Amino acid sequence: MDTWQAIAALTIFVGVIILLITEWLHLTIAALLGALLLILLNILTLDEAISYIGKSHATLGLFFGVMVMVRAFEPTRVFEYLAVQMVLLAKGQGKRLLLGIVAITTPICAVLPNATTVMLLAPLIPPLAEDIGVNFVPLLILMVFVANSSGLLTQVGDPATFIVADAINMSFLEYLWKLSLGGAIAVLVLVVLLPILFPTIWSKQLNNLDQMQVPEINHPRILALGSLIVALVLIFFVIGETLPVSISPATVALFGAALCLTLTHLSKIDSVHNILRDVDWGTLIFFMSVFVLTGGLEKTGVIISVSSLLAVIVGNNIALGTLALLFTIGLISSVVPNIPLVVVMVPLLKQYLVNTGLAGPEVLAPGFSGQFPPETLPLFYAMMSGATLGGNGTLVGASSNIVAAGVAEQHGKRIPFNVFLKYGIPVMLTQLISLALYVAIRFLVLKG
Repeated sequence: MDTWQAIAALTIFVGVIILLITEWLHLTIAALLGALLLILLNILTLDEAISYIGKSHATLGLFFGVMVMVRAFEPTRVFEYLAVQMVLLAKGQGKRLLLGIVAITTPICAVLPNATTVMLLAPLIPPLAEDIGVNFVPLLILMVFVANSSGLLTQVGDPATFIVADAINMSFLEYLWKLSLGGAIAVLVLVVLLPILFPTIWSKQLNNLDQMQVPEINHPRILALGSLIVALVLIFFVIGETLPVSISPATVALFGAALCLTLTHLSKIDSVHNILRDVDWGTLIFFMSVFVLTGGLEKTGVIISVSSLLAVIVGNNIALGTLALLFTIGLISSVVPNIPLVVVMVPLLKQYLVNTGLAGPEVLAPGFSGQFPPETLPLFYAMMSGATLGGNGTLVGASSNIVAAGVAEQHGKRIPFNVFLKYGIPVMLTQLISLALYVAIRFLVLKG
């Protein structure tokens, strides 16, 4: 491949990242323009671009299915009900309000993409906070921290965890066994830091809770049936890949979406047109464009070159590579969205394993369905942890952060970059150190 094409592919990728960080363009537009530039410059043909999207069909299928299921529940007002319950759990005490946000947000974000959860719950926080006399900005920041941290609890909680787990053929059940404890540690660290991060709210006595009106659940029977569908989806997330005929999480999510659409259509609580119209198509197009951008780096040899440099620096030292990767990815993902970061890092890390002889060249094949050498897996676990928790560092570190900032502006307040930084840096660093200890002890010392 010509050198100019490699330079062009790298320049386009870096340019897109700069646009994402500076927010000069909407993230979807920036990524789409970058992908199209690769095609216009003939670095990739259209067929090649589509093939790179096809290689990541599992990620797209999973998040499309989850988006449809979440949107199908909107007419029931269940999310408004949960938001009020967050406040009522406080029982007049600020510390219980903070703990209530953690308690409500954590389980939802363990099974739904974190940005989706923030889109649903964040708009409900400002009016509730105003009713009880609390500044809503710290509450939105806390919700973001919880959402990002909880994404590490399951394979489907954050795009980064799913992309990496899918790349190494890790099952949902295997993820629960090996990495969910790391997610629980991240949430626990956040709980311990609450009185330090939010001392004013922690010690505040809340007023007017008895005047709050709890919204009524609409269509309770439909919600009950929908809850049954969600329960079945969660069960098959866990057991689907262990059945005689394996069912992937993406297939389960799509089937759950189809059932929710059927339920909505037959009950007439909403139309299929409205639900599909409200799906976050921008995020899905962003995913597809990033996969194309990564394909450009892969085809032009940029990934091979960078992985060779990594091999020179780290060598065969898995322990050093694991800890270095966790902190490096964590710090980078605090300023670079974690989706394009892990999409680039996965093939780079695979190539590194091949370059150093830690894995055979078969792991580079698009359809590889085997197992990676166990001693190399801590590198991928570190990547998941760093990419997920690094988003807590700055305002641009994760899409859920941007969503919360937009909600704040809609209600008359900004979340300044430096204000978020004041909260985010101590949270991110404490969580990364805690996860480094967990990964080191569990996978490098005990080799669990």
